[in-house]
Amino acid sequence: MDFNVKKLASDAGVFFTRAVQYTEEKLGQAEKTELDAHLENLIARADCTKNWTEKIFRQTEVLLQPNPSARIEEFFYEKLDRKIPSRTTNAELLGQYMQDAAKEFGPGTPYGSTLITVGEFQKRLGGAEREFLHTSAINFLTPLRNFLEGDWKTISKERRLLENRRLDLDVCKARLKKAKSAEAKAAAAPDFQETRPRNYVLSASASAAEHELRVAQTEFDRQAEVTRLLLEGISSTHVNHLRCLHEFVEAQAAYYIQCHKHMQDLQKELSCANGDTFPNAFAVNASTSGVSTGPSPLSTATLPGASSPSRPTNPSNALESSTLKIEEVKPPATGTRKAKVLYDYDAADTSELSLLSDELITVYTVPGMDPDWLIGERGNQKGKVPVTYLELLS
Repeated sequence: MDFNVKKLASDAGVFFTRAVQYTEEKLGQAEKTELDAHLENLIARADCTKNWTEKIFRQTEVLLQPNPSARIEEFFYEKLDRKIPSRTTNAELLGQYMQDAAKEFGPGTPYGSTLITVGEFQKRLGGAEREFLHTSAINFLTPLRNFLEGDWKTISKERRLLENRRLDLDVCKARLKKAKSAEAKAAAAPDFQETRPRNYVLSASASAAEHELRVAQTEFDRQAEVTRLLLEGISSTHVNHLRCLHEFVEAQAAYYIQCHKHMQDLQKELSCANGDTFPNAFAVNASTSGVSTGPSPLSTATLPGASSPSRPTNPSNALESSTLKIEEVKPPATGTRKAKVLYDYDAADTSELSLLSDELITVYTVPGMDPDWLIGERGNQKGKVPVTYLELLS
C-alpha cells in the first residue's frame, strides 16, 4: 500500500483551512465570494427539479406498487443487479380463487359457472395491470431514477468541488489581505536596523499570496464554468421527462380503456347467462321492476337549468279508468306527503290538477294508480299530478 505522508498532511491542512474559512463566514468574521446571479438561478432551478422529481418518483412507486414490502424487495433486486421475479397481481389471484371455488361448488351450478366467468375476466384485468406496471416502470420510473442516481450525483459532485474552490479562493484573498496589511504597517513604521530584511520578507510573502490568489481564481472560474454547463443541462432533462410523462399517460389511458372493455364484456356475458334467473340484474326493466323509466325528480331537480320533463302518458289501464274516480278518492290516514312543484303543468282533463312552479301541495297514492302519477290536493282542489314534476319533501 502506497502511503504518502506528505500528501496526507497537505490534504489535512487544506481541509483545516477550508473549515476555518467556512466557520468564520458563518460567524460573519470573513468575507465570502458570491456566485453570479445566473449561476445562482441555475442552482435554485436544479434543486427544485431534484426535489420534485424525487417526490414524483416516490409517489409513482407507491401508485404502481402499494405494498411497501414488495417495493423494498424490488429495491434490493435492483441494487444486486438481478432480475425482479414476476409477481401475481391481486386481480389474477382473485380470479384464481374464484375458479378454484367454482370447482368446489360445481361448475354446472349457476353460482359456479358465474364464478368461472368472473374469475376469467379478473385474470384478464390482472394481465392488463401487469402490462401497465411493466410499461410504466420502463418508460417513466427508469428515466426519473437515472436522473436521480446518475445526472444529479454528477451535478452534486461538481457543486461540492465548486464550493471547495470558492473556499480556497476566499482563503487566498484573506492571506493576501493580511500580507498587504503587514507590508503597509512595516512601511509606516520602519526599523532602521532590520529594514531591508523584514521588508524583503513581507514583499515576498505578498507576492506569493498574489500568485496563490491568481491560481485559486483560475481554478474557481474553470470549475464554475463546468458546473454552469451541467446545470444548464437541466433544461434537456425537463424535455426528456416531459416525453416520459406523455408515455406514462398513454399507458395509463390504454390500461383503463382495456379494463373498461373487459368489464363491458363481462356485463354482457353475465346479462346473457343470468337473464332468466336475474332479469333485472344488469338492465332496468320497467315492466318487471315497477319503476318508471321517465325522468326522476332527483335527476330533473338537481341539474341547473334543466328543462321541464315531457308530459307523461295518461294511464289507460281499464281497471284504473273504471274504478278510480277523483271525486270519490279519500286521503289515507297515513302516507300523505308534502311536495314542491318544479315546473308549471296544465291539466289535460278534469281528472288532473294544474300546477304552478314552486307551490307546495299534498300528495298521496291509492291502490291501482299508475306509478308515474300521484293524487295531489291544493285546498279544495284535487286531481292527478305527474311524479316527474314534483320534489317530494317529507
